[in-house]
Amino acid sequence: MVVVRLLEQKEYDFFMDMHYESIYILEDKPSKYELLNAPNIKKYSEEWGRKGDKALVALIDDKPIGAVWYRLFDETNKGYGYVDNNTPELGIALLPDFKQKGIGTILMKEINQQARIDGYKSLSLSVDPDNHIAVRLYEKLGFEYFGMSGTSWIMKITF
Repeated sequence: MVVVRLLEQKEYDFFMDMHYESIYILEDKPSKYELLNAPNIKKYSEEWGRKGDKALVALIDDKPIGAVWYRLFDETNKGYGYVDNNTPELGIALLPDFKQKGIGTILMKEINQQARIDGYKSLSLSVDPDNHIAVRLYEKLGFEYFGMSGTSWIMKITF
């Protein structure tokens, strides 16, 4: 049985593992350290815990298997899925053995509910349009194409 709860401080290393997993690079993916410390990526996790940051973790038998999170950005420091200053950008990842088992759907529904509780009216994300499994999941959950950021789609859900 999957349990979803707020990420605890002691699980920050797992969160960083999931952040690395969430970055869709099929070939020649840089090391975790190199990629997560690149200036355009580092902003997604540095000083984690600031206002507007929220992360949930999925567990099976008390073992973390995935996470979903969001963070606010502004026009001076946009994320790849930036829509506006009041729309958090989300990320999601699962350990490879737990993909395509419905856990991503559970996590997405939980983070959408958390965003509503936190008073947000929408969430956004960035996705490679070639990541068909992710795109289908997001569309199934109500995310719609919003625009482009480089070669990625920006998708948004409004509550």
